[in-house]
Amino acid sequence: MWIEKLAHGVLELDTPIGPRYLQPNFSQRLQLLWTFRNFVSLPHQVLRVRERELVDRLCADNKFVSRSTAGNDLAVIGRIERRVSAATEILPTRKPAASSRGAVAEEGREAASA
Repeated sequence: MWIEKLAHGVLELDTPIGPRYLQPNFSQRLQLLWTFRNFVSLPHQVLRVRERELVDRLCADNKFVSRSTAGNDLAVIGRIERRVSAATEILPTRKPAASSRGAVAEEGREAASA
């Protein structure tokens, strides 16, 4: 299986519209095999800078292949999960409850007088 991945392997990339497949060259496949030696799937965020640059370069060079072109028995080296970060919700600032403010003030006065 390793030989097949090294010879003809593709990298699966999760996208919002479904999986896409990247066709790296031999040296890139070798690097990706080492990256995915213990994992089937990795999030994009955990990749090293050099590995991220490799994936970005493959995308920029339009090295995509379709599953039908490559055949159904693709040798997938690994899968990169590209999750879109959820927009953070901005919550309004909360004011402390009136009863707790009074209790804190009372305790502060007692501690100061002691």
